[in-house]
Parts: sequence; structure tokens; C-alpha cells
Amino acid sequence: MIMAFDGASIDGSAYVNVVRAARRAPGWLNESVSLWSAYGLAAFAVLAGAGWWLARRSDRTAAVTALAVPAAVVVAYCVNAALKLWVREDRPCQSLRVRTLEACPAPGDWSFPSNHAAIATAAAVALFFVSRRLGAAAAVGAVAMAASRVWVGAHYPHDVMAGMVTGGLVALLAMLALSRGSLPVARWIGSSRLHLLVTRS
Repeated sequence: MIMAFDGASIDGSAYVNVVRAARRAPGWLNESVSLWSAYGLAAFAVLAGAGWWLARRSDRTAAVTALAVPAAVVVAYCVNAALKLWVREDRPCQSLRVRTLEACPAPGDWSFPSNHAAIATAAAVALFFVSRRLGAAAAVGAVAMAASRVWVGAHYPHDVMAGMVTGGLVALLAMLALSRGSLPVARWIGSSRLHLLVTRS
């Protein structure tokens, strides 16, 4: 039997207070938060697509940087998922046995760090390399995503904070590394059949 880490001692009381507040909240609010928690990551994909589309109107190097956003997010997700398997923290709804808005995941679906928070924050950080406006919009969405994961009962507060730190840091390092090679990559793509990825025509 796999022994899992119990994170309730860190901020379990804060988690319980949030979950109780969610149970007393208006139905429309809970439905909105639950929808964002479940499907909000799609909005970051839309922002990444918008960043690429706008970057193509600028220059090839900017377009390549925009194309690097999904790669940075994938790298951040992989690092975060590896941390999950290493820490193996039980979900708070399992440890504290509280009624939550979201169905409690099965044992073995580890809690720390939050993948949703990591992906959202990684997208926000990566998008800042493409557009400050898109990055700012994604940053607001990332904070909302992190908060929503606690509100629906899926994570402790420390899970989402760790996910944001992990996703943000990995995305920053990935974009810095990828941006160094953006110019030669832009030249190669521009002279190949893939030129429409970095130019409008």
C-alpha cells in the first residue's frame, strides 16, 4: 500500500473554511466558479492562439516566440506532474472528509502541486513574452483558476500556491531558453513550407 502525505496540518483549517463558505454561497456563484475550474484552461489556449495570430503581424521572431508558449506550458506541466508523483499528497477531501462542490477524486489522484494552477500560471508567464496585455489577462485568469480549485474543494491553498510557483518558474526558464534560439528558428521556418506559421502570407 502506498503511504501518502497528509497536508491537512499545513492549512487544513483554511481549506475547511473556504469549503464551508462555498456551501453557503449563492448557486450562481458556485456554478460560475465550478465552470471556470473545470473548463477555464481552454481560455488560456485561446489566449495563446491570439498571441500567435497577433505575433504573425509583427515579425517572424515574435511569431516563433508565440509558438514557444505551448511548449513552455507542456514542460511546466511535466515538471509539476513529476512533483505530484514524488510528494504523493492525498486530496484534502479525502483527508478531511468534507462535502465539496466537486466530486472527490479517487485515491492516488495526488493533490500537491495543483496541475491546473501550474498550467494557468505557466501560460500567463509565457504570454508575457508575447504581449503584456495578453499576459496580464492570463495572470488574472491564473489567480482565478487557483482560487477556484480551492473553492470547489479539489486542493489545499498550499497546493495551488506551489502549482503557481512551479508553473511560473518553469515557464520563465523555458521561455528564456527558447527565446535565445528564436531568430535562427524563425529564419528556418520562414524559408520552409511552414512559413505560414510565422508570416501572414
